[in-house]
This record gives sequence, C-alpha cells and structure tokens, in this order.
Amino acid sequence: MTGTMGRIELGASGEAKSIEYLKKAGYRFICRNYRCPLGEIDIIAKNGNDLCFIEVKTRSNKNYGLPQDAVDKNKRNRIMKVALFYLKEKKLSGCNCRFDVISIADGIRLIKNAFPMVRKYNI
Repeated sequence: MTGTMGRIELGASGEAKSIEYLKKAGYRFICRNYRCPLGEIDIIAKNGNDLCFIEVKTRSNKNYGLPQDAVDKNKRNRIMKVALFYLKEKKLSGCNCRFDVISIADGIRLIKNAFPMVRKYNI
C-alpha cells in the first residue's frame, strides 16, 4: 500500500464519516457493524419514527461506477435478512423500518428508502 488507503481502511473511514453526517442530519445512532450469523449491517439508526438499516458504500474514484450501484439484488437480500434477524432478536416486530444507502465518492449522498422490504422477509 503506497499512499492510498486499503479497502478495509477506506470502508471504515466512510462509515465514520457517515455516522457524523447522519448525526448532523438528525439521526440517532444505535449501532455500527451489527453482525449476526446471516451477515452484517453497517449502521443502524433512528430517524424520526423509523428504524433505519444503513449500508455505506465508499469509493476512492468512480472507475467502477457509483458506490450505490454496488448495492445489488444479492446485497439487498442479505441486508434484509440481517435486518429481520435484528428485529426478531430485539423484539421489534411492530416498528417502522427502512433501508437507506450512503454513497461516498466525491461527497456524501444519503439515499433514503433506497429499496423496499421484500414481502417474503416480513415478520
């Protein structure tokens, strides 16, 4: 590694920037890097009455497309399964939840309601 951040460092830096950005936007931080047997969610936070499961994608350049483009169908399905696990574990079946994506390249872009919960994953 000569002068550039590695993938892990870039991701951690993006998550730290995202938490500060979300706090300034009025989100209440709950958890970073929630892990369960099904995978991981980068950030869990409250925004108003919504529990938000937030995926952070950071790129040092746009050579491989926009960061949010990496949240493909497979990634969305994995995030939904982890969110469901979290909701069951915390006994939060009645709460409003949504999926946001933070895209970091030239700046920070918050995409609220980036994708819907697929019915087969509802609790």
